[in-house]
Amino acid sequence: MGYELDDLDRKIVQELQRDSRKPFQEIARDLKVSGGTVHVRYNKMKEEGFIRGGRLALDPQKLGYTVCAFIGINLHNARDVNKVIQDLSHLPQIVEAHFTTGSYNLFLKVVEKSIPGLHTFLAENLQIIPEIQSTETLLSLDMVIEREIILP
Repeated sequence: MGYELDDLDRKIVQELQRDSRKPFQEIARDLKVSGGTVHVRYNKMKEEGFIRGGRLALDPQKLGYTVCAFIGINLHNARDVNKVIQDLSHLPQIVEAHFTTGSYNLFLKVVEKSIPGLHTFLAENLQIIPEIQSTETLLSLDMVIEREIILP
């Protein structure tokens, strides 16, 4: 087994989750360790894959993307999944795609600026992919929980 997070690593992550722009020196001061320790620990967690980089989180609503939908996709044949994923990867409206078990082969999270825009996306981008047998669209009325993994 590889690297395991200890209490100090968890505290560093918790501080960065509260404010990802907080300087390492300030985190170190709060945790009563050296700045170098925080820097080394952060780099080790990143190297080991616990931290997958830093992202700029945009608010889709503020950018005019007022429609959020989840789309379940059934394929004619599950072996076509890689081709369909390749086709889907070029569609910027798709912000998440999951290969799943259960009712659907793929499950997408899509953002659009309007219901007519979502209709156009479905008709002109998604449902024209020949490997797709059917889709089911669920509209999100409101996102009531959004968070990163909370470390114990």
